Amino acid sequence: MSLAVVVAVARLMGFRSPAGPGAWLAVAGILALFTLALTWLAVIPAMTAHSVDGASAFSYPLIFLPFISSAFVPTATMPGPVRWFAENQPVTPIVNTIRNLFSGAPVGHAIWSALGWMTGLLVLALAAATLIHRHRSR
Repeated sequence: MSLAVVVAVARLMGFRSPAGPGAWLAVAGILALFTLALTWLAVIPAMTAHSVDGASAFSYPLIFLPFISSAFVPTATMPGPVRWFAENQPVTPIVNTIRNLFSGAPVGHAIWSALGWMTGLLVLALAAATLIHRHRSR
């Protein structure tokens, strides 16, 4: 629902994209996979925290990832260590892929990096959550 609201507001503000239906579906798929990966990642602290506050504190580092990515400024303009981090974290290839899909530009290798990050996070989080659940169920 929130994504639909964001797209509707963006359209009202003048956002227009040359992207066709395939690119829009690809963006929806990327966002769905990213949401699924983050959801399973959030299951881990939800099962291990001793309080709601402890579980919610887990999200703080994730909130800052978009700010240290290419979401707001090109990574080439960042200082050395920040640029290295921005170029080697999951949000940058996801943002670059979505930006290229919406602008009609070739997605290049960013899509493979984005899919690799999301799939890797999903598999690791799912495996960890399953192990924690099995351990707690004994």
